[in-house]
Amino acid sequence: MVVVDLDPHGSMTSYFGHNPDALEHSCYDLFLHKGAVPEGLPGQLLLPTSDERISLLPSSTALAVLERQSPGQNGLGLVIAKSLAQLWQDFDFALIDSPPLLGVLMVNALAASQQLVIPVQTEFLAVKGLERMVGTLAMVNRSRKQALPYQIVPTLFDRRTQASLGTLKQLRDSYGQQVWQGYIPVDTRLRDASRKGVTPSQFDSKSRGLVAYRALLKHLLTYKTAAQVA
Repeated sequence: MVVVDLDPHGSMTSYFGHNPDALEHSCYDLFLHKGAVPEGLPGQLLLPTSDERISLLPSSTALAVLERQSPGQNGLGLVIAKSLAQLWQDFDFALIDSPPLLGVLMVNALAASQQLVIPVQTEFLAVKGLERMVGTLAMVNRSRKQALPYQIVPTLFDRRTQASLGTLKQLRDSYGQQVWQGYIPVDTRLRDASRKGVTPSQFDSKSRGLVAYRALLKHLLTYKTAAQVA
């Protein structure tokens, strides 16, 4: 699998042990060729991770200025799709981490995706942010030949708190089948894995959070197949 970090904050890049502030080359390099992607460039930018099955197209802080540099440049919306097209012979899946705001980076993520996963913390303010995200997706879908299917994934759920319980109910009442029927619980083992820069399965293969993520992966693969048939 290849992980594409398009978030200028570089959280995914940091997770895998690379410093986005110190990288000489990153995803930013892909946007420097007026919408074209030179042959071989995406592969040259790949970095290793603690899991040999996962490679990383890293972020860097330079992505933060891309929005200011790109006005008036046509063709930038398909840069990531073109880049992944060069990598498919080596990878079965791509996971793209996108910033939450509509701009050239999110447009690239959506254009290159076959399915959208929207993680939402089970708290009130996160639900308000979800409303804006769904509105953005509806606007983007109007320009696509086929609407991008999406699933909302409740995260950081704590069944001991009324806030989590109430927010989960609100999500299911408001978005119905768009909400995954499971949830990702609060699990300190996931945080510990992140701190050490390893995947949850490498840190604790039996943690509650990892069990939930495995169930989510199984659901998403089934959901993707059903969407393609439909």
